[in-house]
Amino acid sequence: MDRLRLSPSVRRALFTGLAALWMAGPARAEPPPAVALVVAVDVSQSVDEARFTLQMEGIAAALEDPGVIAAMTGRPGGTLFAMVTWADQAGLALNWQRIATRADALATAARVRATPRQSGEFTCLGQMFRTVAASVIPAMPLPAERIVVDVSGDGIDNCTDPDNLEAEQQTLLGTGATINGLPILVPGENDVVGAGAYRAPGYGLRATPLPQDRTDLAQWYRAHVVGGPGAFLLAAAGYGDFSKAIRRKFVIEVSDAARRMEGSPALDPR
Repeated sequence: MDRLRLSPSVRRALFTGLAALWMAGPARAEPPPAVALVVAVDVSQSVDEARFTLQMEGIAAALEDPGVIAAMTGRPGGTLFAMVTWADQAGLALNWQRIATRADALATAARVRATPRQSGEFTCLGQMFRTVAASVIPAMPLPAERIVVDVSGDGIDNCTDPDNLEAEQQTLLGTGATINGLPILVPGENDVVGAGAYRAPGYGLRATPLPQDRTDLAQWYRAHVVGGPGAFLLAAAGYGDFSKAIRRKFVIEVSDAARRMEGSPALDPR
């Protein structure tokens, strides 16, 4: 039987197609992100325009920092990043972004910097826990090896019954997340917290008693916020220190340093 004769142009096209198929090889699964990081930012009544800007600028500057970029992009799957703002209610201010390259990090920083100011009256930490557990984590586009919720704020919860606050925290921890704390310590404002009783209207039928034990905000965050494998607390010495604190925190949270800290409940709060 005579061999099938093909024109030179057809042979070239056939060879090119076969070569492309060979070079592509078998389909490979996309590597999972090492960490899914939810940054939960307090925007309650105590956070004015200047403080809101300092927080957004601090997060954006951290995402542009070479050390943070190296940590977030150092593994093939990169890092998943989302931002939640919370006060009376919690909302997804920046949906999940995958940061696998420097360009991804810079683009995410620009989106953070462009976030319009959001505000509220009360500090409803339990509401934020519930939102992150019920809608933010389930919306992750890819599973991650670790889930970290990074909570920053300048006050204690003032609208959730204590038992309900613990239940909401445990529900969030039940998703497999680790909750880290970044209390913002403002001299003269939150040096002492937890004395007295306060009620945020619209959150249940009975008054919410605040803890009667006088304590400082860092200790309250240790007792009511942080939890999960490798959880830690790192405080900011005022809003002016927020950028430095969040940058350091990001590096720890997305690197192997957090894994080495399992069993240690907190860092030095200063």
